[in-house]
Parts: sequence; C-alpha cells; structure tokens
Amino acid sequence: MKVAKVIALSTLLLTPGLAFAGDLYDPSIKHQPLDGIVKLYGAGGPHTAFQKVADVWQERTGTEVEIVAGPESRWSRDAQADADIIWGTSEQSMTAFLQTYKTFSSDLVEPIYLRPAVIAVKTGNPKNIKGFDDLLREDIRIVVTEGAGVYNTSGTGTWEDVAGRLGELEDVAAFRKNIVDFSLGSGASFRAFKEKDADAWITWPNWPLTHPDDLELVEIEPERKIWRDISVAVAPNASPEARDFVNFLISEEGQEIMASEGWVR
Repeated sequence: MKVAKVIALSTLLLTPGLAFAGDLYDPSIKHQPLDGIVKLYGAGGPHTAFQKVADVWQERTGTEVEIVAGPESRWSRDAQADADIIWGTSEQSMTAFLQTYKTFSSDLVEPIYLRPAVIAVKTGNPKNIKGFDDLLREDIRIVVTEGAGVYNTSGTGTWEDVAGRLGELEDVAAFRKNIVDFSLGSGASFRAFKEKDADAWITWPNWPLTHPDDLELVEIEPERKIWRDISVAVAPNASPEARDFVNFLISEEGQEIMASEGWVR
C-alpha cells in the first residue's frame, strides 16, 4: 500500500512569501483536479495532524493523499491547477484564499475544528511562566505571529485579542513592550523564538505538541482564551474520494487523531 504523502516544505515553512493574495491569481491556469490523487493545500501547522489521518485513510482505501503545506506563494500555482481541497487556518485566512482559488466559493467552506491560543515557552519553562500576567514582567521576551498586511497567517491579531480580552489598555501596552519579533507566519515565529532567545510565543497547541524538544505548552487563562477554527473547502469538480476523505477527517476516529495535536470539535 502506498504511503500518504505530505509535502511540508520545511524550509518554506520558515521562509514566508510576501505576495498579496490578488497577485497570486493566474487566470491562465485551468483547474483540473481529477488526477487520481486527493490533494490538499494550506498553511503549515495542521498538516502534521492531517498526515496522521491521511495515513490511516489511505491504508484502508488505497487512494493516494498528498498534503502540501507552507507559505501560499510557494504552492499557489499548483493549487490553482489541481487542488481537491484547500484548508484555512482561520476564517480570515480562508477568506483570503478564496480571492485566489476561484473554483472554491464561500458556500463550500466548512469549519471542521477549533483550537485555542496558547503560550509556548522554552522546554523546562525556565522563566516559570504560568499564565498571561507573567508575560507582562519586564524580563520577558515575546514572539508574536503577524501578517503585517502582506502575509496570510492565522496568527494575525491573535496576541492583541488575548492581551485586550479584558478591555484593559495597559495590558496591551505592557505586552507590546515585551515583543521582540513580529514574525510573518508560524514557521518564521518558531525560528525567531529560537534565534532571538525568546521566553514566550503566543501560538497554537500543535506547535509545542509537535516540537517538545524546544517548546512547552502553557495554557492561557479561560477569561483570556480565544479560539480560531480550521476550515476546508472541497472543489465542486473534485473526485468523490476528496469528500470521502473529509468525512473521515471529521469522523470519530479522525477526531481522536486530530485531538492528539490540540484540534477539537
């Protein structure tokens, strides 16, 4: 049996592309997804959990699955040509994708999982960070993920939502003073966290869960916790197997696998 393929593009996950969504659309590309392979495209992060689900599903069905993850500018042309499924790591990310992948429309978008924002700290938690208030100390160095108006990422605005959750302006101001890097994408944030010797990173559970040698997860207090979803859209001209894969992805068995990296329904 073939092994499900995930193209994580490791260097690409760490090297953001800066093209605007509108700049990526190429009307000369004809969308023809019927090639015998279920192909999914989206930002890095969920791809590791998707891979686990795809391995199980492909072993049972024999249908090949290819998961391509990384900065959109690196896979956009391929996705415009043969994507069966696109996924968005937040609603704003998916909305941006729909500007480029014209075969997909808003009514096809299906939110399938949620995850909460968390604090990632160095393994061992040397600064003894227990929650948000600890991030306001003067000795804390924080990395945040931002799109900066040029990059499509689920992290855009996340830190501000957490810091301003209680309606206290001073929390936002104090938190902002401790930010040492506004990174374009989660892959770049992970790199900056290590290169800049940061103490904390506002991110999603899958990052510390899949990088235990570098990161440890600290929960954000319930009153500050925010959630963002992951959504998928299946192309109307995709093969039936693409819909079958999504159905398995959200099945009870699929949910158990996805939960191992922090995704919940």
